Amino acid sequence: MKIGAPKEVAPGENRVAMTPDSAAQLQKLGHECLIESGAGAAAGFSDAAYQAAGVSVVKTAADLFAGADVVAKVRPPSDAEAARLRKGQTLISFFYPAQGKTLLEACNGQGATVVAMDMVPRISRAQKMDALSSMANIAGYRAVIEAGSNFGRFFTGQVTAAGKVPPAKVLVVGAGVAGLAATGTAVSLGAIVHAFDVRPEVAEQIESMGANFVFLDFAEQQTDGAATGGYAAPSSPEFREAQLKKFRELAPEMDIVITTALIPGRDAPKLWLADMVAAMKPGSVVVDLAAERGGNCDLTAPDQKVVSDNGVTVIGYTDFPSRMAAQASTLYSNNIRHMLADLTPKKDGVIDHNMEDDVIRGATVTHQGAITFPPPPPKIQAIAAAKPKEKPRELTPEEKRAEEMAAFRAQTRSQIILLAVGAVLMALVGAYAPTAFMQHFIVFVLAVFVGFQVIWNVAHSLHTPLMAITNAISGIIIIGALLQIGSGGLVAVLAAVSVLIATINIVGGFMVTRRMLQMFQKS
Repeated sequence: MKIGAPKEVAPGENRVAMTPDSAAQLQKLGHECLIESGAGAAAGFSDAAYQAAGVSVVKTAADLFAGADVVAKVRPPSDAEAARLRKGQTLISFFYPAQGKTLLEACNGQGATVVAMDMVPRISRAQKMDALSSMANIAGYRAVIEAGSNFGRFFTGQVTAAGKVPPAKVLVVGAGVAGLAATGTAVSLGAIVHAFDVRPEVAEQIESMGANFVFLDFAEQQTDGAATGGYAAPSSPEFREAQLKKFRELAPEMDIVITTALIPGRDAPKLWLADMVAAMKPGSVVVDLAAERGGNCDLTAPDQKVVSDNGVTVIGYTDFPSRMAAQASTLYSNNIRHMLADLTPKKDGVIDHNMEDDVIRGATVTHQGAITFPPPPPKIQAIAAAKPKEKPRELTPEEKRAEEMAAFRAQTRSQIILLAVGAVLMALVGAYAPTAFMQHFIVFVLAVFVGFQVIWNVAHSLHTPLMAITNAISGIIIIGALLQIGSGGLVAVLAAVSVLIATINIVGGFMVTRRMLQMFQKS
């Protein structure tokens, strides 16, 4: 099949759906690759780089649509691009079928198969194709960079000869992929970061990154993210009021607010209201990542940067991934490549559109002249629910004492039984075994005891458990062999060989342990 990527026609869109590296991987699947001239220029990929990777460069989009069996795009197709689709052709791009029903019907009318990258189900196997997460990750990172470029102070606190600089305080609303990326970036820059989300299972993730999770004193049990495909669910009016009350308390303290709250298929909820912006300090910054769907902030203007009456900058750009076009194109083209790898299971360059596959079926919105959106729920649960850990009940002093006594009695009983059985066995061996056997047996028992005491008690901080066990066995062999070397003849030769091999094992064990410890040491 011929895979083609046209130049994006949306204003300000710098990304491209195919990079030279991804094209090389697609060719290994048996496909041919086409690119429209200049399609990757805005992302830093020249036509010469594509040609060096074996990609055919065509002059116009019309030529590309006419020659490609599969068209890979970033943005949904324009009306002109949809009209160029033909029967049997496949389009892979962001599509948003719930918001673009007219476009969906137009592409279906052309007889094309449409794979919507925004409809990839959130199951473990499909993570490599999750383009929404890839772009959200970039958006979260870029949001902090944009905030920093509009914020008049350092993120990190400093003590200098010219005076003390307090650290910036950042609030991230929404702890999805974008929110976590923003949190990690702000923490790494030295800011004091607070993060909020309606899903209780993300608190540990936030705290593990060095940020503070904002808890609400509210009794309502929020819907677990597993029940909504990993996304937040709409909250009750009572919860919303408690949420807004908490934000009003935080607003005067925050220097930077980054809002990321968005539920697919819905308008963005208003969470940072005008009175909260008015309560912020002059020079503060609000970055609204939900601007494309109306924004989480009352003052957000899509694709614009506005300044409030009290000097707060509100950024409503909708092209954060496109502002990092090279990185965004690399990640998105990899998502496309993995999708095509699933569509080409035999790696023979032939597309096998298997509608029984959960991932392919979930992402396909039109196929063989029929609209297949919305898809059925996936057979595999989207995300495993994060069950809260049940705290064990604390025992009373009396219960602890009784438990300790029971454990002591059980241990004493097992030791007495073991010693009794061992004594009986030793008595039987001593009564019936020949003298020569008893001499060797005594040597063996002593070797076991000494080897155990010498090697087994080495601390695991210097010795991995596996190496400790193998070296204990090697120590037993060495001690036994040393006692037998003086026997002469074949026994002495075998004993010497045993000492050599066991020594190699012990020395090798220490070398392996040393290398493993060096992995955790800073050079």
